[in-house]
Amino acid sequence: MKLQADTRTPFSISSYGEGSVVVNGVRMSGAMLVCAQTGPQPWVIENLASLRAENFDHLALFKPELVIFGSGRRLKFPHPSHLQGLIDLRVGLETMDSAAACRTFNVLASEGRRVLLALLPLDFE
Repeated sequence: MKLQADTRTPFSISSYGEGSVVVNGVRMSGAMLVCAQTGPQPWVIENLASLRAENFDHLALFKPELVIFGSGRRLKFPHPSHLQGLIDLRVGLETMDSAAACRTFNVLASEGRRVLLALLPLDFE
């Protein structure tokens, strides 16, 4: 799906599809982190079952006020114990399917929020 680019935001998602996301005109595939201030980078995740607390603890390095976890085509929640590090730091985390996560990221980033998108592609299992 194509999204309208927001020129006020340093990094935004312009489209997403089965195996990729386009961030600022650059097509990226696989699991990724997209920070509104610093841009995208790979998120080394083999599959949904391989998610661990360390994967979420790493997100604190970006100093987000909110993490949006895009869980793929369907809504799948991470185990609550994996989120304890973010909870201890008082960082909010919202889980949604990856399509909704991309749209929500753009809205919050356009508001100047310190938002981090932890995204699994639509075809991720």
